[in-house]
Amino acid sequence: MSKNNVVEDNPSRMDEWKVFLFIAVVLFPVLAVITVGGYGFIVWMLQLIMGPPGHG
Repeated sequence: MSKNNVVEDNPSRMDEWKVFLFIAVVLFPVLAVITVGGYGFIVWMLQLIMGPPGHG
């Protein structure tokens, strides 16, 4: 076989920047919102079940 059909899988600098910007601008903010929202939801549900803090 000839070596003409070899596909190089080296990401370019532009590809690395695109991935970095996606992670920094989209992924981390979405994960932060999900984390904070999930924590708030858990606290809200616990307060509905057990009452507000200091109650009792």
